[in-house]
Amino acid sequence: MWAFGLFSVILQSVTTTKNWFKGFQSTGKKCLSVLFDPDDSMEEMHEVLETALMHGIDLFLVGGSLITRGNTQQCVQLLKNGGAPRVILFPGNEIQVAENADGILFISLVSGRNPEYLIGKQVTAAPAVKKSGMEVLSCAYMLVDGGKTTSANYISQTLPIPGDKPEIAVATAMAAEMMGMQHIYMDAGSGAIQPVPEKMIQAVRNNVQGVLIVGGGIRNASDAVRAWSAGADVVVIGNGAFENPGIIKEMSTMLQKLNSNNIVV
Repeated sequence: MWAFGLFSVILQSVTTTKNWFKGFQSTGKKCLSVLFDPDDSMEEMHEVLETALMHGIDLFLVGGSLITRGNTQQCVQLLKNGGAPRVILFPGNEIQVAENADGILFISLVSGRNPEYLIGKQVTAAPAVKKSGMEVLSCAYMLVDGGKTTSANYISQTLPIPGDKPEIAVATAMAAEMMGMQHIYMDAGSGAIQPVPEKMIQAVRNNVQGVLIVGGGIRNASDAVRAWSAGADVVVIGNGAFENPGIIKEMSTMLQKLNSNNIVV
């Protein structure tokens, strides 16, 4: 909770940028990322990783609302050993900080009013994150109603933003950006019935300049294209990729077509 052979030249220049997300956003390209939950089985992780790398996925996230069986550090190492070029933590709490990651989305749950997830757990995690030396990416995390109560809702004890209230999402994102957060993560949550509405994504995109990340409930290429077209810079898939790794190929194919028609000179 807490990108593609065709574009190798672009990616080589982007990787020299301290903030990879901002660097990639500046190219005008869109990105696809796969989220790994440390609780997933090693066999499933290997299969999804191989499929993702085969189709040029360059960005991998690691984290979960609640980890009961897995180990964040081992998950990160599995991805790194398997050839993942960029692994970023997306932690559900302070104990999911792993020093072997390339960076961390240092998130604050700005859509909720639980002080523990607004600032409490961040204070606890800060010393370990500082000591690790990894890249720290300030991120406003916004839960959006995806049609069911998700683990993120339950664990954080916060209400999601109603899907038909884009004005609330806009005001929340603007406030977060004004407070210095450079990344906005809109998430319908793991296992969501429906993804973040296009109207809400577009409204937020029209009002903030930061990197816009969208995930939750995205299970096919059409869902991903709608999110990118509405303004998402990065689309994140998690459960969908593990339920059907084949959608990674479908999404990457659509993304290459989308990016080839959006070349920034």
